[in-house]
Amino acid sequence: MRKDYNLEKRKYVIVGFLLVIAAIYGWRLFDLQINDDRYKERADTNAFLKKTQYPSRGLMYDRNGELVVYNQPAYDVMLIPRDVTEFDTADFCSTLNITREELDKRFADMKDKRKNPGYSSYSPQALLTHLSAKEYGRFQEKLYRYPGFFIQKRVLRQYNYQAAANVLGNIREVNAKDVERDPYYQAGDYTGDLGIEHSYEQYLRGHKGVEILIRDVHGRIQGRYENGAQDVQAVSGRDLRLSLDIKLQAYAESLMVGKRGAVVAIEPSTGEILCLVSAPTYKPSMLVGRERGKNYHALVNDPSKPLFDRALLGSYPPGSTFKPTQGLIFLQEHIITPGTTYPCHRGYVNAGLRVGCHGHASPLSLKPALETSCNAYFCWGLKNMLDRTSKYGSTGNAFEVWKKHLVSMGYGYKLGVDLPNEGRGFIPNEKFYNKRYGEGHWSANTIISVSIGQGEILATPMQIANLAATIANRGWFITPHVVKAIADTIMPGDLLKRRVPTIDPSYYTTIAEGMRMAVTGGTCRRAAFTDVEVAGKTGTAQNPHGRDHSAFMGFAPYNNPKIAVAVYVENAGFGAAFGVPIGSLVMEKYLNGEISPARKGMEQSMMTTSVSYEPKKD
Repeated sequence: MRKDYNLEKRKYVIVGFLLVIAAIYGWRLFDLQINDDRYKERADTNAFLKKTQYPSRGLMYDRNGELVVYNQPAYDVMLIPRDVTEFDTADFCSTLNITREELDKRFADMKDKRKNPGYSSYSPQALLTHLSAKEYGRFQEKLYRYPGFFIQKRVLRQYNYQAAANVLGNIREVNAKDVERDPYYQAGDYTGDLGIEHSYEQYLRGHKGVEILIRDVHGRIQGRYENGAQDVQAVSGRDLRLSLDIKLQAYAESLMVGKRGAVVAIEPSTGEILCLVSAPTYKPSMLVGRERGKNYHALVNDPSKPLFDRALLGSYPPGSTFKPTQGLIFLQEHIITPGTTYPCHRGYVNAGLRVGCHGHASPLSLKPALETSCNAYFCWGLKNMLDRTSKYGSTGNAFEVWKKHLVSMGYGYKLGVDLPNEGRGFIPNEKFYNKRYGEGHWSANTIISVSIGQGEILATPMQIANLAATIANRGWFITPHVVKAIADTIMPGDLLKRRVPTIDPSYYTTIAEGMRMAVTGGTCRRAAFTDVEVAGKTGTAQNPHGRDHSAFMGFAPYNNPKIAVAVYVENAGFGAAFGVPIGSLVMEKYLNGEISPARKGMEQSMMTTSVSYEPKKD
C-alpha cells in the first residue's frame, strides 16, 4: 500500500497550528496574570479597599521661630466608580452645595483620561475637594445614602501672616505631567506650586501611607485587614526654618503698597534673605481651598501682574547702583587709582557725544564720584579701559574682560537662589555688539551708557542686593537663600559656600567709603538714621516707556554689617524720592526694631503714597 505523503503533511500542519494557538493562549494567560495589573487590581478591590493616608505637610517657621505656615484639616469626597449605584443626586448636590451641572461635569472630567490619566473604575477617584469642617460634618451624616463614596482626609495650608506670598508659594492639584514625571504622585494628589512650596517639595511632602480595609462579598467594609498589620504609616514632611524675618517682610510690603517694584534684604555674612518683596502682591490665603481656581484666574488676568515676582524676575536697568561695579573693575584693571580724577562739565563730553550729569565739584576722584553719583567719572573710566588696546589687543577683548568681572560679581546669570524661576538680567558681550554694529565698527563712545547702568544693561533687584552684600563683606558673598535649615537633614552645601569675585578684596574698602560719603553728604542723605552708620548708593534709571525708576542699594552698620538692601520702584523718579527712604526704613526697622519719631513722617509718606504708571507718549 502506497504511503499518502499529502496526508502526512496535513497532519504536521494541523499539529503546528494547534501548537501556535496553544502558545498564543499561554502567552496571553501569562500576560494577564503577570504583566497586566488590571485584573489583579480588580480582584484586590473586590476584597480590599486601600485608602491612602496623606502625611502632614512640613511646617514653616521664620528665622525668629515665628510659625508662618501650618496645616488645617480638609476633606475630599472620593468614590470607587464600580461601587457607585443609584443615589439621590438632588440630595447629594444639596448636601455639598453644588449644582447638578457641576456634578455631571466633575464625573465627565474624572472619566476623561486626558485630564485624569490615572482613571480606573476600580481605584479611588476624587470628585470634590477641600470640604470645610462644616461641609464634611453634613456630608458624613448622609454618607450611608451614597454607596461607593467615602471621605479622604487631607491638609490645607494656613497662614499666620498675610505676607510673603511670592516667597512661600502654594500647593495645587497635580496634573498629568506631574504624574508622569514623578511616580510618587497619583491623580488627585497635591504638590508645591511656586516659591518654597515648589523648591522644597520633596522635603515638605513627606511619605504617603496606606490603610487596608477588608470587604465582604457585597462590597461592604468589615474592618481593617489583619487588624492593621499590613498598613503603612504616613511619614510627615520636614519642617523648614526660613531665613525670612516675617515681620520685616510684612513691614516692607506695607511700604510698597500702591507701587510696583521690589525690596530685597540680605544678611551679608550668611547670604540669608531677610525679606523678599514683590509689589504689588496678594494674600497667600487667596490660593487655598475651593476658591483657589477662581482667585488664581483673577490674579493671572490682573494687569498689575501680582504673580510676577519682580524681586527675582524683574529685569531693570540698574542705573547708578551699577557704578560701584565700575569703580571695582577700573581699580582691578589699573585703569584708575583711588586718587585718579576725571572732569565733569555737567556731564561726559567727548567727540561730540554728551552724557548729562548734575552740578557738583570738578574734577573729582573715585570716592567723591560715588558720593555725588557723577556720570562723567564712570564714562571716562570705561572709555580709558576699552581704548587701551596696548594692554588688551582690541576694544572687543577689553570689553570681554569687563564682562567677566561683572559675571563674577553675580551679574548676567542666575545667582542660584533656592526659589524657582530666577531671572538672569542681561550683560552684553563682544559678539552682541559685533552683530549690532559690525565687527570693528563700535567703540567705547558707542556703548558708553553701559558704564552708568543704562543701555543694554539689565539686572534683577536680587542681583543688586547681592552686590550690596558683597561690598558689605568687602569682597565675597554667599548665594542668597530663603531657607535657613531643614529639620533632621543638612542644607545643600552649594548654598553655603563663599563666592569670591575676580576683584582684589582691598578695593572694596574704597567703594564702601564712597558709599558711606553718599549718606553723610551726598545723594543718599535721606538714608541716615540715629546711632547707625549707613552706606548707600542711589539709582535713577532711565525708562523709555515712562517716568524714570527709583532705585537704592545700601548696607548697615558700616562696620560688621547686618543687613544689605536693594529697592527698586518703577516709575517713581529720582532714587532719593522712594528708593532711599524705603531702603533706609527697612534697615532701621530691622536693626532698631522701630522707627524713630523723627522719621515717622517719612514712614507715613511711603506707606500712603502711590506711584502711577503713565506710559510715555509718542
